[in-house]
Amino acid sequence: MSERNSSHYQVLQVAVTATDKEIKVAYRRAARTAHPDHGGDAAAFRRVTAAYETLIDPQRRKAYDRSYAAGTVRDTANDEAHFDAPPAGSRASATVHRPGSARNTAGDPPIYVPAYDGVTPGSVPLIPLAQASQQVHGMPRKRGIFGAEARIQREMRTVQLLTRQVLPAIPAARLVNGLQSPADNSHIDHAVLSGYRLALVNSMLLPKGAYAWDGRTLNHGARTIAPPQLAHLVRAMQDIFPELNVTGWTVVLSPTGNLHEPVIDHHRRPSGALETVQIVNAAGMVRGIKEFLASGPAPNTVNVPVLARLLRGMH
Repeated sequence: MSERNSSHYQVLQVAVTATDKEIKVAYRRAARTAHPDHGGDAAAFRRVTAAYETLIDPQRRKAYDRSYAAGTVRDTANDEAHFDAPPAGSRASATVHRPGSARNTAGDPPIYVPAYDGVTPGSVPLIPLAQASQQVHGMPRKRGIFGAEARIQREMRTVQLLTRQVLPAIPAARLVNGLQSPADNSHIDHAVLSGYRLALVNSMLLPKGAYAWDGRTLNHGARTIAPPQLAHLVRAMQDIFPELNVTGWTVVLSPTGNLHEPVIDHHRRPSGALETVQIVNAAGMVRGIKEFLASGPAPNTVNVPVLARLLRGMH
């Protein structure tokens, strides 16, 4: 990753949990190195100053964290092309077939990028190894004034599904619960990161039966239900993390707990329609997300800088 593509935390070489005192010490050290009067570079010094001014101010730091560091200056010409599939909204399948590709590594032990055993002396990892090693981060909880007990219970069911049926198959996968939306005042219930793929997941609860998904609404007889709005969040996160392949999933849960209910029939889409979010029941979500994450490049990789940014975006 080039210096211009670094987050403010990377510029100052501090952890995302750094205190004000640690940020001040890191700033003085980085400023001495980057200052033109000491043989440094003017552009590098401006990045150091901008990083300090953002992170030392509590409100600016909070806004920066919850925008997933989207304001970081990017040098797109030097970005590495990790993105392995068309951008969100394309018709491409989530499971890209690679003829003659090497053995799938999704079930292998995690590899951390950058590696913790290769940390430059004097630098600080963005997050501690113990934190990066956890597969689950955060849990559904109260948001705002009202507890929304039904929502919390629904989200807990989704966490259990992902924890029991997806994470064991992909040891490098990291589940982050309760993210702030980068596009509005809403939330992303769950995000699953593995290698260079990110699945955003929201949920809804419907009675058992057969529902027809027409690309906009779920239809059950005369009843029409609009699923949670997730497509714009997928697009926003794709813009923030261009090195990733970001997809969205709305899981429709049944009150009975049957993973195969309700039944979701996917009707033919209008010509030219783009599907940024998959609407599936619990069984479909488990199968689809496992295939999506496992078929990406280096699925046994824990992308530490991306994980750190996601963790700072939790509400």
